[in-house]
Amino acid sequence: MSDQTPPVNTGTIAPLTNVALFGSVVTRIVDRQRHLPGIGLFYGFSGYGKTFAARYAANKHRAYYLEVGESWTKAKFLRALLAELGRQPRGTAADMVEQAIEALALNCRPVIVDECDHVIRRGYLETLREVHDKSGSPFALIGEELSPSLIAQRSERFHNRILVSEAAQPMGADDAAVLARLYHPGLTLTPDLLDVLVRASGGRARRVAVNLQKVADEAAVQGWTRVDAALWGGRELYTGAVPGRRRAE
Repeated sequence: MSDQTPPVNTGTIAPLTNVALFGSVVTRIVDRQRHLPGIGLFYGFSGYGKTFAARYAANKHRAYYLEVGESWTKAKFLRALLAELGRQPRGTAADMVEQAIEALALNCRPVIVDECDHVIRRGYLETLREVHDKSGSPFALIGEELSPSLIAQRSERFHNRILVSEAAQPMGADDAAVLARLYHPGLTLTPDLLDVLVRASGGRARRVAVNLQKVADEAAVQGWTRVDAALWGGRELYTGAVPGRRRAE
């Protein structure tokens, strides 16, 4: 990571399922035999905690980290990559590609590209492939649930270079318990309540965290130190549903 990127405190990162899964993806592309391609793909629904996992892995593996913006062009992506590499961007897009290749070839540190769907849709997958091929650096891409099929449709050459592809998993009650202990250590939440929270949240880590906070806030008001499903009762939880929209049958 560049000097401007604050390090992640690994002591505050919960050992969640998707943290371990993405860590395995990065390890496999970093430790691959040199004749193998070095691109990994981690994909799944929004809210599964993929970015959370990426920032932990970036710190652990001393990886360069880019979170791609929806509006980014190829030139903007290359300028951001070079800034992360500690280089001053100059010249045309082709010149910046050569700069990135040169910089990465010196150390072969991994590059994590978050929100890679924007790269796919804006049409510069082949730029990533060229930088990967010529530098030898491993690239770990993070995208939404359709990323594997979108990559296959847009660039067979890029798709052929994916060494490992791993789907992010919905959060379960065990992971919810880890978050509860991490963020609300003075509050005991029973397994049956955690099951309720996970179901209401659709397995999305972000929603689980919001619902844990809801329970903690209510517990503070009520003076609870232990909450089970019966005590929580029918109180409202965040589901992500749009008000007034009926679910499809």
